[in-house]
Amino acid sequence: MALGTPAAPAAPGDPAAVVAAERAFANRAGEVGIAPSFLEYMADDAIVFAPDPLLARAVYGARPPGKAPRDGGTRLNWWPNFAGVARSGDLGFTTGPATINGKPAGIFYFTVWARQPDGGWKWVYDGGIEADGAAAPGPDSTPIALPPGDAKPLAAAAAMEQVRSAEMALAARARTDAAQAYKAVLAADARVQGSSAAPATSPEAVDRQLAARAHAVAFGPLGGGASKAGDLVWTYGDARWDEGRGHYVRIWQRRGGKWSLVFDQIVAVQKP
Repeated sequence: MALGTPAAPAAPGDPAAVVAAERAFANRAGEVGIAPSFLEYMADDAIVFAPDPLLARAVYGARPPGKAPRDGGTRLNWWPNFAGVARSGDLGFTTGPATINGKPAGIFYFTVWARQPDGGWKWVYDGGIEADGAAAPGPDSTPIALPPGDAKPLAAAAAMEQVRSAEMALAARARTDAAQAYKAVLAADARVQGSSAAPATSPEAVDRQLAARAHAVAFGPLGGGASKAGDLVWTYGDARWDEGRGHYVRIWQRRGGKWSLVFDQIVAVQKP
């Protein structure tokens, strides 16, 4: 007689594994501290903005480990409010608020995760913005899941090529009207971050976020990656506008044979 029933495999597009990896990452930070946990959970080619794109291992490896929270060190905690994963289960993301020593940090993080050959997950990008998190769901809330993208497979290389074309078109239009450039590709359920206001989670809030940005923005792609199923792509690059600059991070999803932008975050480089 079987002693138990094997767990059913996750449905395509179910981000439960990515959410679990994010929660384990945050829990580990509460045990050993920020730098050691980030080094433990990052992929070898992971990047951060510091303030420009750098290999995360070089950035965190150069930092002293500091005290663990139990020994009086800073306790950084965070949790996902929104998450998604590719149908192939190899690329995903989460985003949500954070606390420092139990108090709201006014930070919204964004992490891109890649499944490793051993089946585990490592992050390939981690960053965030300063934003109002007063209304964000708490740590025990269930994250909203991105609906699955197209089921018909597409080669990862072809997916990247198609998204590069979509980004080129967005960038060309954004040089004169960034808001309209975004509206041409944003999904109805897209999330947009970048201002000090709460991250936009509705079409009306997205309009307000876009209106808070510069009217004209020059974008330049730098990198990213695609899922094996070719349904999910993440990208990052430069963003420049009058009297300011920063970097963008995006999630593109293939829906109905077309690419839609489902997440966009602009991280401004603070002036010295």
